Amino acid sequence: MAIKASAKRALRVSARRRVYNLRRIRAMRKVLKQITRLLKQKDIAAAQALVPEAYKAIDKAAKRGVIKKNTAARKKSRLMARIRKASA
Repeated sequence: MAIKASAKRALRVSARRRVYNLRRIRAMRKVLKQITRLLKQKDIAAAQALVPEAYKAIDKAAKRGVIKKNTAARKKSRLMARIRKASA
């Protein structure tokens, strides 16, 4: 356990940031899972309707440093590739 006041404060700050980071990760994963579920059900139109929401969640996670910039780009690229493959 932290002893110094600055270390205690750092613990509080990191706990708060962890909550925000988990919220961003959950939002991103939730929308990606929704799209995956829709693609399995062959509901391509609904999956395409969720793409802006997925991009928003991915970009926010990258902006906040929850995921790296290249990871965000890779996730978006693979998402669109899956949608294009399903619609073909």
